[in-house]
Amino acid sequence: MGLQRMKGETSILQDPFIQSLSMGLSRPLPGWQAQIRMAHPVRYRRCTPLADARQAGVLALLVPKEGQWHVVFIERQCHNPNDRHGGQISFPGGGWSPQDSDLSQTALRETEEEIGVPASDIRLLGALTELYIPISNFVVYPYVGVVAYQPVFRPQYEEVKEVLTAPFNWFYRPEALKRGKLRAWPGIELENVPWFDLHGKVLWGATAMILSELLEVACQD
Repeated sequence: MGLQRMKGETSILQDPFIQSLSMGLSRPLPGWQAQIRMAHPVRYRRCTPLADARQAGVLALLVPKEGQWHVVFIERQCHNPNDRHGGQISFPGGGWSPQDSDLSQTALRETEEEIGVPASDIRLLGALTELYIPISNFVVYPYVGVVAYQPVFRPQYEEVKEVLTAPFNWFYRPEALKRGKLRAWPGIELENVPWFDLHGKVLWGATAMILSELLEVACQD
């Protein structure tokens, strides 16, 4: 997945990896079977969203860095001890707002708010399979986007502790995939949890499940 020197959106679409990924996102998606590879065993049975489930849009953003495509993540702040997602690694994103025309706009708006990348600079390549998160009663709609330059991130520090990136290829390496006991929330430990090593930080749960599908889409011929 070497990165060609790019000049604007036209060059983005000419990059072989981006072309391949865009094509993969336009085909039938692997969906749940790809997602559960990074799920804790309690999630092996797919849950039906509750009637009052809220909707959220998140963005798997690809940026050029050091001659490779990197994926952008955020480490969330942990101000509220009752926040089940506080302190976790996730994609930028958040809940749908009436000002959003659709959930892709939610993902773009939240990305700009949380990490400072202008929505107008992001080219959407497609969508992944939605995922229900029972613990917070959200149905998350993931999108994939790309920018033509290496951004200077401006984290929204009320919500974002740190912006993290990692080479896309890193997640295919055996040493990136871990499994074991994980402290999920205060007083709760889970056994046999799959997770990705992100610069020594634990990337697990819904974000890892979404990333698992993206990795499968990207390696399809």
